[in-house]
This record gives sequence, C-alpha cells and structure tokens, in this order.
Amino acid sequence: MLKYLNFPLLCALLCSGFNVNALADVAKGEKLYRQCQGCHSIGPEAANGFGPQLNGVFERGPGGADKFDYSPAFDRAVRQGMRWTDVSLDEFLKAPRNYIPDTRMAFPGVKNKEDRQEIIAYLKLVGLDGELPETAKQKARRLRLTPRKLAAETEIPAHGVLHLGRPALPEEVVAWDIDIRPDGKGLPEGSGSVEYGTEVYEAGCAACHGIFGEGLGRWPVLAGGHDTLTDERPEKTIGSYWPYLSTVFDYIRRAMPFGNARSLSDDDIYAVTAYLLYLNDQVDEDFVLTSENFNSIRLPNEANFIADNRQSEEAVASAGEPCMSNCFPEPAVVTERARILDVTPDKDSDEDSSTIID
Repeated sequence: MLKYLNFPLLCALLCSGFNVNALADVAKGEKLYRQCQGCHSIGPEAANGFGPQLNGVFERGPGGADKFDYSPAFDRAVRQGMRWTDVSLDEFLKAPRNYIPDTRMAFPGVKNKEDRQEIIAYLKLVGLDGELPETAKQKARRLRLTPRKLAAETEIPAHGVLHLGRPALPEEVVAWDIDIRPDGKGLPEGSGSVEYGTEVYEAGCAACHGIFGEGLGRWPVLAGGHDTLTDERPEKTIGSYWPYLSTVFDYIRRAMPFGNARSLSDDDIYAVTAYLLYLNDQVDEDFVLTSENFNSIRLPNEANFIADNRQSEEAVASAGEPCMSNCFPEPAVVTERARILDVTPDKDSDEDSSTIID
C-alpha cells in the first residue's frame, strides 16, 4: 500500500490530463477503492470475480476485461459507443444503475464527488499489469543502485532531463513564430486597402483609439503629433515617433484588438495598417498596402533612430570592467547638494538624535 504521495506519482497524475485536484492523494484513492475490492480486484495478481478486474481500465476501455461475462445492458452500452472518460466514469460511480439501467452491478454508488475523483485518479495510475508507476527509489532498490548511480546511468531524452512534455511540432513553432523585422522578413502574404481598413478599425479599434486615432480617455493617440518631439510634452504617435512600419503591423497582429488578440486575418491587418498610414498623412485614401510594397513605406522619424553601437565606441571599449567595490581609496565626500528636494543629509546629522525618525 502506498504511504506517501511522491513526486513521480504526482507528475504522472498531472500529466495524465485528468481534471482533478492537483494535490489528489493517491494513498487516499487507494484506501477509498477498498469498498470496490469485494467485486473488482486490482494489482499484479488481479483476476475476475463478481465483477471484472480493473487493471488499466482507462487504457483498455469498458468491457475490456478478458473472459468476463458482462451483463447485456453493459455490452449494449459499449456497442453504442460508451467510453471511460473523467466525466463518464464519475457519473457511473455516482449511481451505476442510473448511468446504465439494468446493469448487474448492485453497488449503490459513491455519493461524494471528491471521493470519486480520488478513486478515478488512483485507477488512472494503475497500469495493465496492475502496477503503479515505479519511482526512482523503487527502481534503485530493485536494481540495487544508489540514486546517484541510477541517475548517471539513465538515458536523458532529447527533450529534457525532467522526462516531461515533448518537442514542439513544426506547425506549433510556426504558429508562434510571427515576428516581423524592419526589413520585412517574416511578413505574410496579403493586402488591404485604406477603405476596408476604415471598416475594420471602426469595428475593433475606434472604441479605444477614437475614429481618427485621437485616443479616447487614457488610451494611446495613434495619429498626429508631427513636429512635437522637441516640445515639453511630445505627442508620440505612429506618424511622429514610430521608426518602422513593421512595428505597427507586428503589434496589431500580435496584440490587437484589445481583449481579442489574434482575431484579425492578415488582410485585415494590412488594411488597418493602411488606414493608420492614411490618418498620419503618409498615403492617399485610395492606397492599398500589400506584401510587395510594404518595404517601400518609410515613417517620418525612422532616421532619428540609430543602432546601439556603444560597445564599439572607444570610451567604452577601453574602459575595461567597471569597478564594483573599494573603487576610491579615500572616504566619499559630498561635493554637491540636491536642489528642491533637500535630501542631502546635513553634516554630522547622524550624531544629532533630533533628526532621526524611528
């Protein structure tokens, strides 16, 4: 009998896809199953009795116990497509005769839902051979190996040392690999007009950003702001500040509309991007943005963005590693005082108890 819930068993439960409490106690499930053992044996020596043995019941499916004479009602349910799932077995254990009328199973059922979940979790762990998953300690004991030696001799799968999950499929990688570079790499095929973009924008974007990109409430302004970057409060919009059109397209594709991201088609995104260009006076109202002419569009502020090449500058390259401790031989001296906030401590203030706040 299991006495403790160990990590490998917990992993097996979590990875099984069973929708139960993540902390389902396997030992509790085994204990609760005892009320079933009078008819249904389980384990390496399990055999049919008044009811079928239940080794690997989720793997073999209902009606799968070899040489057991199932009731006509049960056989009929199997022929009609009954399968054991988390939901169906839960309903069956709750009231067997309600789930399969005329079944020979006289057991009244398990009324407590949590108890049923514990039993099902336990059954899902039992293999066709009646064994529970072997833990590392059990395997080491069987092979008379220390855990360290066992770990050293265990082959590590290609997808990781935890023996969990699987490598991502190519189509899964493609679904997430959607970034677009400033040079247009990653841009999907498609096109969209300013006219159609107006419709898409008004339906999914205008509620936050305004019909003309003016921004409603505290939502971002998307249009205007030309020649304001040197002002005290510059208006940073697509037309006044953003460097690349690929940034606009990529952000819409990845995150918009707010609360319904990834709902727009590629053609929808081309159209919305074209409309935003129109709002910022970059294209005419009859313009159609396509994957072919995309790279020909240059936003006004692109030239003011430069590559970060600080590491190649002489002052940085010759500086070496920065000093992080004991950098000056003499004690630090205050050479300037903060203005307005007056946060620089007065001289000898640490000796004046009246300035200390508890």
